[in-house]
Amino acid sequence: MALTALSHSQGSSSGVFPKLILVQGNEQKDIVLNRTPFSVGRKVDKDLVIADPRVSRDHAQIIQEESVFFLVDQGSKHGTFVNGERIQRQKLEPNDRLEFGARDSAYVVFNPAHATSNTAREFLSQISVIQIKPEATDLEKLKLFLEAARKLNTAGVLDEILMTMLDVTLELTHAERGYVFLKDEEGKLRLAAGRNSKKEPLLDDKTISHSILEESLRANSEFLITDTSQSLDLAGRQSIVAYDLRTVVCIPLRKFQVQTTRGGQTPVPAQGAAEVMGVLYVDSRFRSRDIAGVDHDILHVIATEAASLIENARLVQAEEAARRYQQELSIAAGIQQRLMQVRIPEVPFARLHPRNVPCKEIGGDFYDAVNTKEGLAVVLTDVSGKGVSAALLASTLQGMIYSHLTTGMPLLDVVNAVNRFLTEKLVGEKYATMLLVRLRRDGDLEYVNCGHVPPLLVCGGEVIRPPHGNVPVGLLSDAVFESARCQLNSGDRFILVTDGVTEAENAAGEFFEDSRLEAVAAKTPTMEAIFGAVSQFCSGTPLSDDCTVVELMYSSSEA
Repeated sequence: MALTALSHSQGSSSGVFPKLILVQGNEQKDIVLNRTPFSVGRKVDKDLVIADPRVSRDHAQIIQEESVFFLVDQGSKHGTFVNGERIQRQKLEPNDRLEFGARDSAYVVFNPAHATSNTAREFLSQISVIQIKPEATDLEKLKLFLEAARKLNTAGVLDEILMTMLDVTLELTHAERGYVFLKDEEGKLRLAAGRNSKKEPLLDDKTISHSILEESLRANSEFLITDTSQSLDLAGRQSIVAYDLRTVVCIPLRKFQVQTTRGGQTPVPAQGAAEVMGVLYVDSRFRSRDIAGVDHDILHVIATEAASLIENARLVQAEEAARRYQQELSIAAGIQQRLMQVRIPEVPFARLHPRNVPCKEIGGDFYDAVNTKEGLAVVLTDVSGKGVSAALLASTLQGMIYSHLTTGMPLLDVVNAVNRFLTEKLVGEKYATMLLVRLRRDGDLEYVNCGHVPPLLVCGGEVIRPPHGNVPVGLLSDAVFESARCQLNSGDRFILVTDGVTEAENAAGEFFEDSRLEAVAAKTPTMEAIFGAVSQFCSGTPLSDDCTVVELMYSSSEA
């Protein structure tokens, strides 16, 4: 498939453009979204040309409405997709995955430009030049800088926030060096950012006074000294003497909570000792008279606002990570749903009705059906666990089993191949219950039950639960599997279910269980009746496992 991107001089007045990342195999290409509408299609005059027959000539457009971008389908035949879901018009978010008709060869990632470090610093410098009045106090300047940093924080640029805090502190104190240390998961301080008065990064913290840093953290209080030579307590400290440090400032970064008062909402320390997130450390090799003018209010503002900014930046990053995870789940769910869209074979002697109700975006249940000269083969499998790992293994097993069944391989050979794969590749980490069935034209039915819920054989008003069974596949490398057979008459039904049906719970914590399943099957042996009974039993209680039912009805050639 050939892909071409045209460039145009027309763009937005802001001077900042989003970009598209075109991914094809192992190749990536950046495309600046410098005009709107931005057209996508097979015609050579489109901004993004995708020369694939599944892509319509006029396929889709990316349009801008104020500061928001939308992807709009132009009536394409094979559809436009965002994160695996077909859309007509969809608001675009950073890192959205866009696909146009041909979903198996290339895709586009929408990644709007945001404030980078350079633009952020340029913005801060403009703020300081334009809005800070000459008569403004240091506290007013600090608050303005912090407000600018808070605006940058909406982009979740934690490193930028830390560098901004250091630049502001160094400017106010006229010190030489500044560092931010943050607590890790173990409660230990780690260097998060370093900066000198020339705005150069500092990556080494060996020459600072770690003893003062730790004391400030332990005492949870500001530490300010403008002439270490006059302090007998500090003159003997090795780092201060070795590196000739005269000025040292340590400010704990405390996490505050908002408390509603008569005057409105006010940040106050949390109950008990305020939680310390880290420490802001500043020092110089000369005595600084300017630091003496930095009063307690400014130190309090620095401690409060810095901790708030850092906490907000972390929350934004966590939210973005969660959103990316949900996007990946959505894409995985789309892939699995396409795999689960089984094409049911049409045979003159049987009718097959399957249905799957997942409890999450993706799961470990799957079914498939293959018609060969040996008969109609059906498989229902439930992989242990939930989520991505179960869905990934289910997709692998589905492909393996389907390929074996299409060759007419005996059912026991298929089971042994799957068991060998799981025990050798995953070494007991994952297993699966499985029910393999092959129905011949004369009504002879062979099945292999590997730890699965026993099937239901419905003959008239009687329900039989064949007791035959084996261990699940993937547990024992030397397991021996056996099959069983039964003879179906015209009108008989063979119903396969997963344990998500029998273990469906109601609000009281009761299971649906085999007895209710058999009762509904005896009364109205249809798939719809089973799901209706489960839904009525649960009465709105969410499913805790995937529910899958496959109904196989035999009708003799004579009938």
